[in-house]
Amino acid sequence: MSSSRRNQLKSLLLQIGEAMLEEEACEAEKEKRQYMEEKCPTFSNPGCMPELQELCRKLHKQIDLVDEERYDMETKVQKSNKEIDNLKSMVQELKGKFKKPALKKVRMSADTMLAALLGSKHKVSVDLRANLKQVKKEVKEEEKQTGDWRKNIEDKAGMDGRKKMFETDA
Repeated sequence: MSSSRRNQLKSLLLQIGEAMLEEEACEAEKEKRQYMEEKCPTFSNPGCMPELQELCRKLHKQIDLVDEERYDMETKVQKSNKEIDNLKSMVQELKGKFKKPALKKVRMSADTMLAALLGSKHKVSVDLRANLKQVKKEVKEEEKQTGDWRKNIEDKAGMDGRKKMFETDA
């Protein structure tokens, strides 16, 4: 295709596109005028007080209707936004790509932890070790009998020592 033919087709396409844009702008202007005529009737300036009061009542009713519609739309938008957020979180959970944040290590004593949890109610320092059960350490019977384990190590070494261990236990 020659360059002159290409330029001619290009200019024709631009002219057609420009004409289409002008038509769309005219249609949009007509729709705008038609909508304004439907929603906003021409204003008639009443001359007496009762006509003015009637006009005010009429305007208040229209304002109430518009406010109700606006409120309904806002609630619909809020509900849909919540639903979208829930669906997004469900998708994230299904993908399994949700990363748990790394927890920071915090050094905190029992008193400061209780103060943080209970707030100003906590005034008594608590010793957590005071409530622990006291356990007495039992000494094994074998240690009582033999005393120091180092003394009997030579007796228990080898097969003779093992026989002695089994014989004394049985």
